[in-house]
Amino acid sequence: MFDAKIRPLIDPPLNAVGRGLAKIGLTANMVTLLGLGFGLGAAYAVTVQHYDWALALVVVSRILDGLDGAVARATQKTAFGGYLDIVCDFIFYVSIPLAFGIADPVNLLPAVTLVAAFTITGISFLAFAVTAAEQGAETSAHGEKSFFYSTGLAEGGETIAFFLIMCLFPMHFATLAYVFAGLCVVTVLQRSVLARTSFRD
Repeated sequence: MFDAKIRPLIDPPLNAVGRGLAKIGLTANMVTLLGLGFGLGAAYAVTVQHYDWALALVVVSRILDGLDGAVARATQKTAFGGYLDIVCDFIFYVSIPLAFGIADPVNLLPAVTLVAAFTITGISFLAFAVTAAEQGAETSAHGEKSFFYSTGLAEGGETIAFFLIMCLFPMHFATLAYVFAGLCVVTVLQRSVLARTSFRD
């Protein structure tokens, strides 16, 4: 929901840093994988209940996630880079709630519920992107992307915000997980309505 609105603010500094990283020889795919590494490090920190470290690693991971696209724009965007980026994003998204479920068995059911919600949200996101590509639809609302990014209530920015709140208040993980799972379901419904009205038969 907020991703498209903050893009004009964050893209200029990201692009400047991205050009610097490209000059020292880093590729976009390297930055993507580095971001995933920090993200999985955050998940591990959650499993051992080092929530302060988890919070810091989530922040670093998502900064790198923003920088991979900036590096690609400074060098060359590739189809594989777009594929790798979205796969790594969803690995990260799933790893954090699973980590909370491992950290405390009480969190297992809300963790699985949130993973299931992420799964259906991801399916709707990718199905929309595939259909949009088939119909020649384009958008730049989320910046320059390898494929169509559809808007919804729960997007990347909201996901990261919830993850950070979970790290700050791990004792409330269950409530936060159920709330965000509900937002994911609403997002799927929103996207389905948008698909119904946007796509030609």
